[in-house]
Amino acid sequence: MTTSTTERSSLAHDDLRLLRLISQGLPLDAVGRRLSFSDRTIRRRTRAICDRLGVGTPIEAVVWAARRGLL
Repeated sequence: MTTSTTERSSLAHDDLRLLRLISQGLPLDAVGRRLSFSDRTIRRRTRAICDRLGVGTPIEAVVWAARRGLL
């Protein structure tokens, strides 16, 4: 499966890192600790990723990225 440049550019490296940690089943507070961000920042960034991708939940964002070979 090939991934278009547009799909890759819709998520920054930091966004993909956040989604990778979520895909491992880590709770948001653990994700925040690993990325050195507050829980609130992680929730805000996750919401922004979902909005950018047009999905409703973080798991949908993970699935979106996984199906495109980004994770």
